[in-house]
Amino acid sequence: MRVIITLACTESGDRNYTTTKNKRTHPSRLELRKYSPRLKKYTIHRETR
Repeated sequence: MRVIITLACTESGDRNYTTTKNKRTHPSRLELRKYSPRLKKYTIHRETR
């Protein structure tokens, strides 16, 4: 049930990270604070569809 997801920066729109998640236990979109190399700071990265 684990799927590969892509995380995109909410400020720049860059797709910087990939990770996996279990869709059964976490059906909503994932949001994490990750480092954005273009902006050189930590921003919220949201799961893309």
